[in-house]
Amino acid sequence: MSPTHDTLDRGHNDDLLGFVRASPSPYHVVASAAQRLEKAGFAELRERDDWTAGAEGGRYVVRGGALLAWYVPPGAPARTPFRIVGAHTDSPNLRVKPKPDTGSAGWRQIAVEVYGGVPLNTWLDRDLGVSGRLALRDGSTRLVCVDKPLLRVPQLAIHLDRTVNEGLALDRQRHMAPLWGLGGTRPGALLGRIADEAGADAAEILGWDLMLHDIQPPGYLGADEEFIVAPRLDNQISVHAGVTALVAAAGAARPPASIPVLAAFDHEEVGSGSESGAQGPILERVLGRTVTARAGGAEDFNRALAGALCVSSDMSHAVHPNYAERHDPDHRPLPNGGPVIKVNVNQRYATDGTGVAAFAAACERAEVPWQPFVSHNAMPCGTSIGPITAARLGVTTVDVGVAGLSMHSARELCGARDPGLLARVLTEFVTSE
Repeated sequence: MSPTHDTLDRGHNDDLLGFVRASPSPYHVVASAAQRLEKAGFAELRERDDWTAGAEGGRYVVRGGALLAWYVPPGAPARTPFRIVGAHTDSPNLRVKPKPDTGSAGWRQIAVEVYGGVPLNTWLDRDLGVSGRLALRDGSTRLVCVDKPLLRVPQLAIHLDRTVNEGLALDRQRHMAPLWGLGGTRPGALLGRIADEAGADAAEILGWDLMLHDIQPPGYLGADEEFIVAPRLDNQISVHAGVTALVAAAGAARPPASIPVLAAFDHEEVGSGSESGAQGPILERVLGRTVTARAGGAEDFNRALAGALCVSSDMSHAVHPNYAERHDPDHRPLPNGGPVIKVNVNQRYATDGTGVAAFAAACERAEVPWQPFVSHNAMPCGTSIGPITAARLGVTTVDVGVAGLSMHSARELCGARDPGLLARVLTEFVTSE
């Protein structure tokens, strides 16, 4: 029988599940992370403000669905190197189109666009809510979450498609529009409903970023509750672990020797090319400003980067018992085996030997096991923010993650011990010399 997760893991996991439940969109992920940081004494800085008054201590910046946070120990020189944990706040899903109210054959439906690499069949026959942010006439934004069964993408009955079990083919345009009522199309109906839920005047809403989410709550699975099942584990596990590590570093009795940084980007699932994505200059600018806030110059910034290390933390593949042949025979991570170090010599992951050594050493100090992962040579390899961050900053970067199944599905699975193990080693990583 597999060992169950201990009390420490359960406390961490319960907090993680609460984090996921409260974070159906990237904007909610940022709000959940900011709430935890502020409780630990971190203060928000706005990009237009003067940062020199906040040179030391815990600070964070929000840009849309991205959050960057850091802790500067008292007296840290401007050249102090960074220890960066990179992650992303977005997950593949269905997003609401600008003209959402549509319908067919007497049904009222909502027009959606597929965001990221979505296994479409996992969104069928699920009770779906709507979440995201509203952009108001006065330039402000407001979070909104309709966490109730509002929408559903119904699957065609097997009686009308006897070949469905031989291969389901879904058309993104024709087959993925969720239903939410009967009757003719009513322009403005969805926006009106969302405005009511947000306590806003629909006439004041000029734009929005809305998406669908599965309302089934996250939880534990298995005879011994050795698994976690939840939506958006990719990549909220890493964001939550990064926040945990940063808070621990700021509250440690001995100040960290480096500057711990959490960079939680948006839009990783669609290539990271945005103002809040890893391909943009946001991380480089924020790191530079933390140096100049301590009266440092270009030389200090370059020295800080030269000594920097980055862990890009994203979900990884566990070996699938029903498709084991699709994995490399000698690299088959399992849940509850500790963080996975991901390697791809074609730079889909940024990991090299020095990165492996740095992270493996942190695992040893934290007494955390780790597992290597390499893709099957005949299978295309995924990627992460790791190579992007390494290329933009020129820093040693290692790609890691928690092993899981059903990646990118509406509901994913991982081992119940692994989130706590990841948080433990990330804490060691950002606090060690």
